[in-house]
Amino acid sequence: MSGTDRLRRLTARDIAARKGATPIVCLTAYTAPMARALDPHVDLMLVGDSVGMVLYGMETTLGVTLDMMTAHGAAVARGSQRACVVVDLPFGSYQESPRQAFAASAQVLRETGCHAVKLEGGAEMADTIGFLTARGVPVLAHVGLTPQSVQVMGGYRTQGRESGEVERIREDARAVADAGAFAVVIEGVVERVAKQVTRDIGVPTIGIGASAACDGQILVTEDMLAFPGSRKPKFVKRYADLSGEIDAAVRGYAEDVRARRFPDTAHVFDPDPEGGAE
Repeated sequence: MSGTDRLRRLTARDIAARKGATPIVCLTAYTAPMARALDPHVDLMLVGDSVGMVLYGMETTLGVTLDMMTAHGAAVARGSQRACVVVDLPFGSYQESPRQAFAASAQVLRETGCHAVKLEGGAEMADTIGFLTARGVPVLAHVGLTPQSVQVMGGYRTQGRESGEVERIREDARAVADAGAFAVVIEGVVERVAKQVTRDIGVPTIGIGASAACDGQILVTEDMLAFPGSRKPKFVKRYADLSGEIDAAVRGYAEDVRARRFPDTAHVFDPDPEGGAE
């Protein structure tokens, strides 16, 4: 494989073609440095509205604005070369009408350089997804537990345990896939339902708190790396403990500053031969 091939930007069409093939690796990113770190390893980077909770300390995603999403989306697009970059449409920017959704999507695509948008909702959003895709906007759909609807759902509750929920989730997934979504995120559902949905639809499913049977997986990067203050729900596997490493590093820096061990001669310009500390 040539260097040019390795750096070819993956598109929504490439992701859609991965149905039933090698699983799709997805993680969230909100900044250019994180995008650069993830880019060699992932197929899709989601600039999620989870940025509100992860970076801004919000209790939910509902306070995130379109301007916030475009700023972070542009940073991630600039920091990546290969991964397909998808930006969330935040709460209130698309639910009113298909035309509102198109205006928000056009702003995101134009101002960020990303390659697709993501929106939450099932059958009720099918017309909007069809409207967007007919006008050249690739859409990643999101069913099951939808954080923007957490107030209606009664909290972050696992979906698919109650009798009426299973068929609703399956119908939602079929509706958004039929409307033209190139892939569907399935969040917070019991495993058998995630497997059923993956069999039901002809586009890839991307699981988070779902099943290894999905066509791909996504996690919030800061949760997976155990950043300070990150969450550890049941579905998150920790691949590192950066919280501990950051604590140790900052403690070492603080001790060196207080003891005047930093900066030393290696870290100042034209060191004083008599020494830096008086």
